[in-house]
Amino acid sequence: MSLLSTSRRQFMKTTGLGLAGLPWLLQACAGGKAGQKSAASYFVYVGTYAKPDQDSIFGFQLNPATGELTRQLAFKGGENPSFLTLNSKKTLLYAVNEIGNFNNAKSGAISSFAVDKKTGQLTLLNQQATEGSSPCYVSLDKTEKVALAANYGGGNVVSYPVQENGSLRKAVGNEQHQGNSISNRQSGPHAHCIIPDPKNNFILAVDLGLDQVLGYRLDPNNGKLTRAAQPAFQTKPGAGPRHLTFHPNGKIAFLICELDSTMIALAYNETQGTFTEIQTLSTLPADFTGESYCADVHVSPDGKFLYGSNRGHNSMVVYAINPDTGQLTLVQHVSTQGNWPRNFAIDPSGRILLVANERSDDIYTYRIDQSTGQLTPTGFSVKVPKPVCLQVVSDFS
Repeated sequence: MSLLSTSRRQFMKTTGLGLAGLPWLLQACAGGKAGQKSAASYFVYVGTYAKPDQDSIFGFQLNPATGELTRQLAFKGGENPSFLTLNSKKTLLYAVNEIGNFNNAKSGAISSFAVDKKTGQLTLLNQQATEGSSPCYVSLDKTEKVALAANYGGGNVVSYPVQENGSLRKAVGNEQHQGNSISNRQSGPHAHCIIPDPKNNFILAVDLGLDQVLGYRLDPNNGKLTRAAQPAFQTKPGAGPRHLTFHPNGKIAFLICELDSTMIALAYNETQGTFTEIQTLSTLPADFTGESYCADVHVSPDGKFLYGSNRGHNSMVVYAINPDTGQLTLVQHVSTQGNWPRNFAIDPSGRILLVANERSDDIYTYRIDQSTGQLTPTGFSVKVPKPVCLQVVSDFS
């Protein structure tokens, strides 16, 4: 598949089309002073919900000076590559295929791809079963020897040894969660997120159906998981925890809860692999009365601000972080300018935030105020069918 480009200048900001005559890797941001090195543009991979024969993983060039996105590639990444992750060298991309039947079994799939560092193009290496339906999250442990996946439908988490070429062996760890909580979305386990802690001491799995974060020990040499005796954290009944992220200091973390629209600040015990609640805040304005469900959560690269997405209210919530105490202070709610904001991402410079609106088929970009954390629309957007995951690559050097 050749790299997509266009020879026309952008004529409308919202089209997302721009001059692409130069390779995206070498293009510099506008606005640099003479003799001053300009920041390189970034590359954004987009995972979507799509049919097997459709383009399903897209690539865009991001200008961090303006927030403009320019499409570079469209790739057939299989059915519903809904969540993506890259290794630290940007040579490999992993995607979960969020389906319920794979190779005539009740399972989703995980796909591994080699990344062409000149163009961003992908080459499929292999696929493996996730041994549970509807996988919705994939990550790598800190050694990058093991890939981890969470199955929402199956309510289990799985681990895979990464082979030398980046392809995956069959799952060697398969941990089935058990139990349920109180709401109609919680009749059984729903694993929604799985990440390593900052020192790779524990693997942490967020289960929406159980209202729990579960901890595991991982042996990176064989990829096997061993569950801790007690949950790492228990939310209040009906909260529906969805995603977990750590502060850069590794001492605090933030858990966004889908069903009751709350953000929980947590203190982390790295020895025990457990959390203690610091504070819980609503992600919604006090006067909002409609239905809304949280989706994603990220900390700014400088550790000063926390962001979360609200589906229904269709907004981003912004908090200031006290890095010493983990306490949050509400800064802002801002419209995502579309419907059902799913995943979002912050560029490595911490200056641009991108939001994927699944139901309105668009991605909008925002400038981040470095002193307040507030978001301001850049005026740029692009159309993408059912975007649900964004991964920003700083460079391929």
